Amino acid sequence: MHRNISAIPLLSILIFMSSFMSSFMTSLGAQENRDNQTVRVFIFAGQSNMVGSDSNVEAIRQFPPFAGLEEAQPKVKFSYCLGRETKTQSNGWVALEPVNDIVGPELSFARQVTQETGAPIAIIKCAAGGTHLGGDWNPDEPSGFEMYPLALDLVRESLADLDQQGIDYRLEGFMWHQGENDMFNEEYMANYGDNLKNFLARWRQDLKAPDLKFYIGELCTKTIWGMDLRPRMYAISKGQKAVTASDPNAQYIPTSHVGVEIGGGAGLHYHYGTLGQLEHGANYADAYLENQGARSNVERSLKNWPYKEGSKVKLFVLAGHRNVEGERGFIQNVEHASDDAELLNNDLEVAFRYSLGGGVKKSFGWEPMGPAGYYDTFGPELSFTRRLKLAGEENLAVAKFTHSGSQIIDWTPEGSVAKSRNLYPDFISFILDSIQSLEEKGQEVELTGIFYHLGENDMSWGPFREGAPDRLMALIDQSRVDLRVPELNWYVSQQPPPDDESVNQIDVTARLEEVIGSDKHTFHIKAFSLPPQKKKLVLDTAGIIALGDLLAKSYAGQKSP
Repeated sequence: MHRNISAIPLLSILIFMSSFMSSFMTSLGAQENRDNQTVRVFIFAGQSNMVGSDSNVEAIRQFPPFAGLEEAQPKVKFSYCLGRETKTQSNGWVALEPVNDIVGPELSFARQVTQETGAPIAIIKCAAGGTHLGGDWNPDEPSGFEMYPLALDLVRESLADLDQQGIDYRLEGFMWHQGENDMFNEEYMANYGDNLKNFLARWRQDLKAPDLKFYIGELCTKTIWGMDLRPRMYAISKGQKAVTASDPNAQYIPTSHVGVEIGGGAGLHYHYGTLGQLEHGANYADAYLENQGARSNVERSLKNWPYKEGSKVKLFVLAGHRNVEGERGFIQNVEHASDDAELLNNDLEVAFRYSLGGGVKKSFGWEPMGPAGYYDTFGPELSFTRRLKLAGEENLAVAKFTHSGSQIIDWTPEGSVAKSRNLYPDFISFILDSIQSLEEKGQEVELTGIFYHLGENDMSWGPFREGAPDRLMALIDQSRVDLRVPELNWYVSQQPPPDDESVNQIDVTARLEEVIGSDKHTFHIKAFSLPPQKKKLVLDTAGIIALGDLLAKSYAGQKSP
């Protein structure tokens, strides 16, 4: 019996074709990934945070996960043109290494991709600080430093050189990080999305690569511009997201969770700096490798549920910004420390659930307590858990929700004009989901408390420092309503606020004492005796471990009669 194809519902045909094409593309991607002979060519372009401004090659040694990237990578081909008035150029292909003693994202990207795939790669980079997409990078009417024709010539000449050498290659991806300067021009800012769409289309046309994949880097909200120019940064991000949402070969790459250089004065800065650039490159590598099906993930499953059915589990919630996330807490710094090396062992007695970077990395359900941060990092949860257990706490679980690129306003129920940065709904849902998942496993749940480390960046900018106490209490008050726990305990820790004349007129500690002191279920933890830190705002590994200890001790002290 023959079926009449016209009788088959159109939706079924579309579903079949979609499934077929998905399987075909997956198979094609896997086939390309197994090709370790063809050189994979990547283009890096943008402005100062693509160049690597305010980074330093010598500083790489401070960040153990990236050790060795100060050295050349002789198997990676590199062709570049950097700068505006004065340009630094490779004048052909050279081995990849730092240029002018600065660190660009290509260094960590290249090492990670070559290690994961075993394939040869080549990188073409054209970047200059202070350049606009609406002007310098405009493909139709380039102005200023005329970056688009400059970059196009560089790419074409570099590829022609590979052809002349008889080297087989394929264009694999275009990494773009730019937009800060467009937000200072009203026309450029309003039209960023349209300009970016045209930019991508022209590159594909001019390189005769209609399916060229673009990776569009987010403008980092952890910088000072993410605070004092919040509406303008938001406008650029909306344009970027509109393009990546409508273009199947363009992907939005979050970067607000990466490290940012600590500046002078109160500590805020405009650039990623050394650590941020290294993590910036890792973000692109992760996205590319995931698209190729070549990213290796370490499984951290909690195979044996640690609690007896029907028993009560005490749920501790950790929340906050840079230091709860663990920006500069590296596992390599404790691997050989006699007192703290045990923190790196997975604790199978404690269930751990997390959402980091505003959702950039999430646990797969409940995992064992242990190091789980991106970039080989960890937060105060490790020492916090250890200290609680030493104090005799049993049947405890930890849920951690952080975004190191956020400010306190993002945690308030009202949020800000930058609506996509509002964390409150996700934060509350995260806690409710954690409770529900424990209950579904047969546990009675006691929400023991929320341990929140006050926003570090907020303390460095006057308007946010001024508003911090009221925003904190708005968060606390509404959380008790939405979590349906009117007497929910909050433990608010505060590290010493930056001592700088630009913000010292605002006595934020006294104001916090006042508002917290009026709430008998909120406790102010002054983390003023942490180990000495080299940088303002961010805690190093020792500081993060000490913070976890302090939070646990403060909780135990509040429990005591």
